[in-house]
Order: sequence, then structure tokens, then C-alpha cells
Amino acid sequence: MNHARTVGEVMTANPISIAETASLAEAAGILDTNKITGLPVIDDAGTLVGVLSQTDLIRARANQHLVSDWPGVAVGQIMTKPALTISVTATLEEAAKEMEARRVHRLVVTNEAATPIGIISSSDLVRSWLR
Repeated sequence: MNHARTVGEVMTANPISIAETASLAEAAGILDTNKITGLPVIDDAGTLVGVLSQTDLIRARANQHLVSDWPGVAVGQIMTKPALTISVTATLEEAAKEMEARRVHRLVVTNEAATPIGIISSSDLVRSWLR
């Protein structure tokens, strides 16, 4: 029997996240070191409050005349919010439709407590179609 594959089957589990109070310099370092393109942003309670992507960093850097101390700016000031989320039980087709509709490359997979438990990216979807 061929079942619809779910987000939980192909997501990257236990995503690296960053605090909304962390600096852009710290965020850029995490993205580069881990060779990833986005991070869930969490508050002190570990609740998802946004997403920081390479695109957000580029936009902030390009408009640095608005910000005198670019590296020291807090992630929370430039992150995309609210974060676009999807359920771990959603199908891959649902994830693809949501990414296309929202014009994004990643969705944060959350549990009932709005804690990030995974990331599903456009790359994950493409890889899943090869299997």
C-alpha cells in the first residue's frame, strides 16, 4: 500500500535555533558554520517567534544605512514573523503547496506547544521525490 509521505518522515529534526536577542553576527556565523540557510527564532521560553533566513540578513545588510551597528543588531529586529509552520503529520504535497503559495523555501515543523521540532525545506522535498 502506497501511503502519502509526511513532513515528519523527511524533515530535518532537532533544528538549530537562535534566540531573538542574539546578534546578526552570531546568526551569520551559525548559518555559515552549519551550511544552512535559515534558523527558527525562539523566545526565552523556547517558543517559536520567527525565522531568520540568509535573505533577511542580506536585506538588512543592504539597508545598513538604517542600522549603524549591523553586526550587533538583534535577530528579532529583522527576522520574518510570524514563522510559517506546518504539522509533522502533514503530507509532503501539503508542504509543497504551502511553500509555493507563500513563496518560501522552508517551513518550521512545530509541536502542540509551538516549539520547533524540525525544518522542512525545498531541498528536502526535492530529495524525497528521488527516493
